Amino acid sequence: MEKKPHFIRREFLPREVPSISLALLLAAVLLLNALLYLYLNKFYISLGRVEMDHGLCPFGYFKFGAVKNCSPWLSCEAINTEVRKLKCVGEGAVKKVFLSEWKEKKVVLSQLANSELKEDFLHGLKMLKALQSKHVVRLLGYCEQQFTILTEYHPLGSLRGLNETLHIPKYKGMNTWHRRLMLAIDYVSVIRYLHSSPLGTLVMCDSNDLDKVLSQYLLTSDFHVLVNDLDALPLVNRSAGRLVKCGHRELRGEFVAPEQRWPYGEDVPFEDDLMPPYDEKTDIWKIPDVSNFFLGHVEGSDIVRLHLFDIHAACKKKDPAERPSAQEVLDTYRKVLSLLIQEAAMPGTREML
Repeated sequence: MEKKPHFIRREFLPREVPSISLALLLAAVLLLNALLYLYLNKFYISLGRVEMDHGLCPFGYFKFGAVKNCSPWLSCEAINTEVRKLKCVGEGAVKKVFLSEWKEKKVVLSQLANSELKEDFLHGLKMLKALQSKHVVRLLGYCEQQFTILTEYHPLGSLRGLNETLHIPKYKGMNTWHRRLMLAIDYVSVIRYLHSSPLGTLVMCDSNDLDKVLSQYLLTSDFHVLVNDLDALPLVNRSAGRLVKCGHRELRGEFVAPEQRWPYGEDVPFEDDLMPPYDEKTDIWKIPDVSNFFLGHVEGSDIVRLHLFDIHAACKKKDPAERPSAQEVLDTYRKVLSLLIQEAAMPGTREML
C-alpha cells in the first residue's frame, strides 16, 4: 500500500514574536525620544529666555529671595541707615568688599579701595546698572557720592572655589560631566551676552590668566554662573574703527590671545603707544582653557572634550577673524549637551536595532 505523504504544519508564531518585540522596542524608543525632546525643549527655552528677566522688575528696581514685589534700588540714605557691615571678605585693586546685612538678609557692600581708581569704580557701577540681566549679579543699590555698591550675596563665592565646593558632601551629586558642562555653557552665555549687550560689543579685559577670570564670576546656590566684576569692559565699535587694549602694560603668557602680546620681539622694548589694539575675539581664545577648568576630571569629561575638540581648535586660531563668535561656540556647546544627554538616555540603542 502506498503511504500518503504527511504534511507538517509549520508554526509561524516564533517569527511573529521577534516582530512584535521589535515593534515594542521601536515604540519605546519613539516615546523616549518624545520625552527627551520635551525635556530639551524646556531646557532650551530656559536657556534662551529673555535676557532682562531679573525677577521681571523694571530698570532701577530689584527683587530677590521669596519677595514678590519689586523695590527701588537703595539710595545713599537707605544704605547708610539700613545696611550693616559684618566683616571684610575681600579686597582688590579697585574695591574692598564687605559681607553685610539688610533687613535680615545677607548682602555684599563694595567700597572704593583706592582713590586713584575712582574712574574704574564708576565704570563698573555704570556697567552693573546698564547690564542687569540673568547673567549679571543683581544690583540692590548704590551711592555714587560715597563710592558704594550693594549687590546680592552668593555664599558659594567665586568660581575659584568650584572644585572645593564640589567636594563638599552636600554638593557631590553635582560633580558630574553634565553639571560641569552646563556651567561652561553658562560661562559662554555670559561672554555671548557681553559681545551683544545693550551697550554694544564689550570685551572682558580682567582676564589675563585663569585665576583672574575665575575671580570675576560667582557660583550661585543653584549652580549657575554670574559675572560679578565689570570694572574693565571696554567697548568695541567697528563702524567707528574703535578697537580696545586691555590696560597699558605688556601682557605675557599663553593664556592671553596672540594679538594681546607684544608683536615686535624681545629686542624692542614695550611701548603702549606702539601696541596694536584688538577686538572681542580675545575672549574667544580663552574659552577652551576656562571650559577645561569647568569640565575637570570626572567620569565622562574626556568624552565631552572630544566632542568639543573642533570648536576649541577653532577658538585657538591665530588669526582672530577665523575664530568663531561667542554665539557659534554657545550653539555648539548646547548641541553637544543635547547629543550626550540622548546618548546617555539610550545607551546601546543602535546596536539593539
